[in-house]
Amino acid sequence: MKIHEKYILRCIQVAKNGLGFTFPNPMVGSVIVHENKVIGEGFTSPYGGPHAEVNAINSVKNKALLSKATLYVTLEPCSHFGKTPPCANLIIEHKIPKVVIGLLDPHVKVAGDGIKKLKDAGCEVLVSVLEKECRDHHKRFLAYHEQKRPFIILKWAETLDGFIAPEQALRETDPSPYWITNLQSRQLVHKWRSEEQAILVGTNTILKDNPKLDVRLWTGKSPTRILIDRNLKVGNDFHVMDGSVKTIVFTQIEHSKKYVTGVDYEVIDFSKNIAQQICEVLYKHNTLSVIIEGGSKTLQTFLDENLWDEARVFKGANYFTKGLKAPIINKAIVGKRTITTDTLTFFNND
Repeated sequence: MKIHEKYILRCIQVAKNGLGFTFPNPMVGSVIVHENKVIGEGFTSPYGGPHAEVNAINSVKNKALLSKATLYVTLEPCSHFGKTPPCANLIIEHKIPKVVIGLLDPHVKVAGDGIKKLKDAGCEVLVSVLEKECRDHHKRFLAYHEQKRPFIILKWAETLDGFIAPEQALRETDPSPYWITNLQSRQLVHKWRSEEQAILVGTNTILKDNPKLDVRLWTGKSPTRILIDRNLKVGNDFHVMDGSVKTIVFTQIEHSKKYVTGVDYEVIDFSKNIAQQICEVLYKHNTLSVIIEGGSKTLQTFLDENLWDEARVFKGANYFTKGLKAPIINKAIVGKRTITTDTLTFFNND
């Protein structure tokens, strides 16, 4: 492996420590090397805190070595003042002579300016090292800035006979939860929730299951809750309306007197392109990623409008015989794993 690729891979590893905490900033990783020895590492702090390059530089014990070191970073150093000063300025201030970058920053306030600033100051800059791997790592940030929408993950669980939920008559007889997957799979889903900025479900999912949409089976930050509730059927006695985390409701009702205090309401036209309108609104809410967990109609809406990036489908070890059929996905399988009694299959929308 080439030496630059080795350290960019390490940057990606380090960056993952920020997964779920940096939104709406990207989770960047940075490594500083002097004479083939790592002397500093850093990843992006929670939003408003120092960026990866700053944390890496601050972690170097002997700052005199910086003037003879190489800084590696997954994404182009920022060149503008935001919540924090420009990272490019700090690199220049410490006279770091060489910077190796995995990926250009598509943000309109950066987009090459960081590299220009470094070069103008006399830095040697190498760009696009392991660009493919860095693009995959920064997929949420890139979807937001290049496609002007969140990175969208579809997730559902289905029985061996292809049902996502039992028939309504069975629910009326026994309203207790009908788990398709085992506890290990459900814990994994909570881990995923902690990694994404938002979670989205439809009205029927709330009315039938009254989910909390939190990360109680994992540690981390619960995502923003997004609910599609066309006619405002979900009252303030449901878990999603408890105000514990930011909540956005998409509706066609414009009468604010019907709204629950503390919840954000967005009015859309349900007669056309629902998924597209939701994406446009979430972009304005600075939402970089969303995991869509149901129900079947909501999932199918995003599939039909071809607005999704990944799908993660569990198949449990049970049967419903009758019920609500699972969505249909016509893409090649890109990965599969077994979680005790469950099978998890991955799809990409390339």
